[in-house]
Amino acid sequence: MVRGYLTTKSTDDAGKPRIDVAFDELDDELFGGGHLRRDQVLVDVAYTSLNYKDALLLAGRPGVSRADVLVPGIDVVGVVRESRTQNFVPGDRVVLNGAGLGETRHGGLAELCLVDDESLIHLPEAMSLVDGAAIGTAGYTAMLSVLALEKRVEPGDGDVLVTGAAGGVGSVAVALLAGLGYRVVASTGRGDQEGDYLRRLGAAEIIDRHELSDAVGKPLQTERWAGAVDAVGSTTLANVLAQTRREGIVTSCGLAQGTDLPTTVMPFILRGVTLRGINSVVQSVEVRAEAWNRLLELDSELLESMTEVIGLEEALDYAHPILDGKVRGRTVVRVRGDL
Repeated sequence: MVRGYLTTKSTDDAGKPRIDVAFDELDDELFGGGHLRRDQVLVDVAYTSLNYKDALLLAGRPGVSRADVLVPGIDVVGVVRESRTQNFVPGDRVVLNGAGLGETRHGGLAELCLVDDESLIHLPEAMSLVDGAAIGTAGYTAMLSVLALEKRVEPGDGDVLVTGAAGGVGSVAVALLAGLGYRVVASTGRGDQEGDYLRRLGAAEIIDRHELSDAVGKPLQTERWAGAVDAVGSTTLANVLAQTRREGIVTSCGLAQGTDLPTTVMPFILRGVTLRGINSVVQSVEVRAEAWNRLLELDSELLESMTEVIGLEEALDYAHPILDGKVRGRTVVRVRGDL
């Protein structure tokens, strides 16, 4: 048997959909039952991490899971136990983010995970298993944003804004951008509590999120940002676009404030601003490998400072604090631990 979380869709007495979450011993049949198909890889999960999507599902919120029965967890970092592909052999250290994990197929919040090899990559040799999970989807998403941003903006071109800066994506984005020489402005609603933390990560300036989130301003506002990494969406993203300089770029990778975007075409047609969506779920192996190799640039001490490691049985208790914005940085879940 395998320890892990299992979510089950059902309906309540009023006929409304509900999601039940249990931590239990799971049946081996969920992980192939010892019979792998061609191109499948069975992974002993060492660590995973908690992301916003994971928190939604663990809290029983609809919209993430598209399966009736599902192991949550959109990250897997571990060691290959069995393989039916030439690309991986038992003992290989591997990482997988997105690719349907914790949404359409069983994810990383269990001691085993059965995956296809089409999106699986080898963990960089110089990276530990726990650091791979500390980076996780959030750090991988942050690096995809940096890869897009640095094609249009160079250090010295002007301030680069990071919204949701104390969260998982934001924390890694601040550290990466500052390490590359950009002057980073961090937007957060927790400046009093997290100001010192963000400055240690490399933020040169901190602004209150309410400057951007409370109300939509004019379609074109004073030009402030050479570029931006936005993990918030909604009114915040609309104002960021309106304040971005000519030919600047804004990457969009989150919806913490909302899925709406109350803006106009003005920033795009009068300032040439680029809004670049970041899709961390579906990417080629080549892009994944590039991002993960570049993540070796992330200062390991800074990564450790933004990371909390918890036990597998504790994961459920962190769902609501993550959704309420009370957890900073990265939360790593020790599943089997170092293997």
